[in-house]
Amino acid sequence: MAFNLVLVHPQIPNNTGAIGRLCVNAGASLHIIKPIAFDIDEKAVRRAGLDYWDKLDLHVWESLDEFFEKNEITNNAHFATTKTDRPYFETDFKDGDFIFFGSETAGIPEEVLNKYKDKNITIPMTKEGRSLNLAISTGIILYDAIRQTFDSFEV
Repeated sequence: MAFNLVLVHPQIPNNTGAIGRLCVNAGASLHIIKPIAFDIDEKAVRRAGLDYWDKLDLHVWESLDEFFEKNEITNNAHFATTKTDRPYFETDFKDGDFIFFGSETAGIPEEVLNKYKDKNITIPMTKEGRSLNLAISTGIILYDAIRQTFDSFEV
């Protein structure tokens, strides 16, 4: 089993391509929740993902409602946001967990964050920063999840 990165309404194709490449190298699945601000076949996505895109375990969902209907989300999910004080390294990741990231401008919808408030996590930053690039954020958190579960990681 592997981790599941969930991008809610991504807006920048280069970020999504880089995250796809990250997923292939980390053995993770990528779930993309529509609406998407670009065509998933767009050249920028493929360029950022290089030749990894065809190796990606990609799932595209029409809406958050469809995603939640088809995937049981209990204590197996983590929601990355700047709207919490709980650092990602204080959570326990388990193989197969879903790690959610919101769009580059809006983040994860407030109603989702509120529903899973105890599963919200953040990347600590100085007060001068507002947020990190989405692709960088996914890499930081995904590789800590792998670090925590490394015994089951297939190299």
